[in-house]
Amino acid sequence: MRLPFKIAVRFLKSNKGQTILIALGIAVGVSVQIFIGSLIQGLQKDLVDTTIGNSSQITIKSDTEDGYITNYKEKLKEIEASDDRIKNLSVVVDGPALTQGGNKNYSLLIRGFNIEDSNKIYEITDRIYEGEKPRDKYDALIGKDLKEELGVKIGDTIDIVTNSGKSKEMMITGFFDLKVASINESWMITTLDTSQDLFAIQDKITSIEMQVSDVFESDTIADKIEKNLESNLEITNWKAQNEELLSGLNGQSVSSLMIQVFVMIAVVLGIASVLAITVIQKSKQLGILKAMGIKDRTASLIFLFEGLLLGIIGAILGVALGLLLSFLFTKFAVNPDGTPVVSLYIDYTFIAISTLIAISSAIVAALIPARRSSKLNPIEVIRNG
Repeated sequence: MRLPFKIAVRFLKSNKGQTILIALGIAVGVSVQIFIGSLIQGLQKDLVDTTIGNSSQITIKSDTEDGYITNYKEKLKEIEASDDRIKNLSVVVDGPALTQGGNKNYSLLIRGFNIEDSNKIYEITDRIYEGEKPRDKYDALIGKDLKEELGVKIGDTIDIVTNSGKSKEMMITGFFDLKVASINESWMITTLDTSQDLFAIQDKITSIEMQVSDVFESDTIADKIEKNLESNLEITNWKAQNEELLSGLNGQSVSSLMIQVFVMIAVVLGIASVLAITVIQKSKQLGILKAMGIKDRTASLIFLFEGLLLGIIGAILGVALGLLLSFLFTKFAVNPDGTPVVSLYIDYTFIAISTLIAISSAIVAALIPARRSSKLNPIEVIRNG
């Protein structure tokens, strides 16, 4: 093994220009693979975070006539114990209401939360740009758009009327911006006990919301939870409600994979063709080595080691170049506010796999010239050389 390795190193050093050219070819292929893969993964992560990262990924509701869930504390324990991938659980009491601003009526969705629990899903406290979260009964937050419509400030009260006709004054303690206009103009966030009192449903809730550690496993986790649910409860997950988004994500993944496959095919063909030429260039030396007693297997190993060395060098250069391209992209492709269009996302597992694929491809590419070198007849080569 040592002899063919030393000969492979000598062959590579004897034609440095050719060696550098092949290594750069591999490096470009690996860098494109890492850049495209990281870009697509970063884009997918941004899309998922934007659409469902700060929302409920699995929701349980009642399909009874009144729409209320009873004994919810026991159900929470059962749900939490059903799968260790469930990471955030929050109970909610939702109900419609009306308020008036000037001569116009505004429809509201009053959402009663245990603020600490719901904050893990919606990041409510981080989205409050003025004021503070509700602390006392009948305190409430409203969205940025609704604030502008009503023209209110912190400390003002809003008269609301629930669907049952109950009227109540709500104290505004702060304003939030969840980056969705329909939410900012309709949600009123308050405490769980306030919402239960407004809609006269003590010890009941309208839904259970949760997030999971792997968002793409939401459907399987939901199916697992559903097996233990009562028949009067129904469960939905974000994948079932966002089929178009999933289709787009799958399309991105397939296109990324196809690009990477064709890039690596081009790299393999390039390495194979150059190393095949090397066999011809080094045929005289190989003939002399065979005449001195070197075996066909050893001759083949020379080119396999060349492929291995070229793959390692090219992969290392490619990883560095790919990460550099990804970093530069986040600096030049930016939004008006200076944030990257697509955030830099580095998946070390993906990079390791890309590196192994590049090295394996280089070895596979070397098989053709290796096989050819093993068939060289030393007498004919020396006679014709």
